[in-house]
Amino acid sequence: MADPLHVEVVSADRVVWSGEANQVVTRTTEGDVGILPRHQPMLALLVPNAVEIFSTEGTREVIAVDGGFISVDHNHVSILSEFASLAEISLEQAERELGEANAKLDEGDQSEETRKQFLRASAQVKAAQKRQGRQASV
Repeated sequence: MADPLHVEVVSADRVVWSGEANQVVTRTTEGDVGILPRHQPMLALLVPNAVEIFSTEGTREVIAVDGGFISVDHNHVSILSEFASLAEISLEQAERELGEANAKLDEGDQSEETRKQFLRASAQVKAAQKRQGRQASV
């Protein structure tokens, strides 16, 4: 068996998750990507979505990110995002936050803070849906 991946998910203010994994699945601007041990080096832009990490301990972690970057090199995977959070939020709460952000945008609020709120809420909805085993609809 190949050596496991060493994965780190880092937000602007903390390390959200760090450990060994057999697989990482995320969405880039080019589409979904799955990372396995011995993956070719790559650097890609992430879109707001959920990152799935399948740890060597048999657990599946779901982490919401509002964009950022993924870097893969020599079995080391780094995911860097301004906002990253373990999918601990309920789907209902995430949908409520997304609705609030959409309402602000519909009212013409194009501020940076509202845009960030929308991206984070979108990522949280997708992560909550993945955690529940549902297909993301956002």
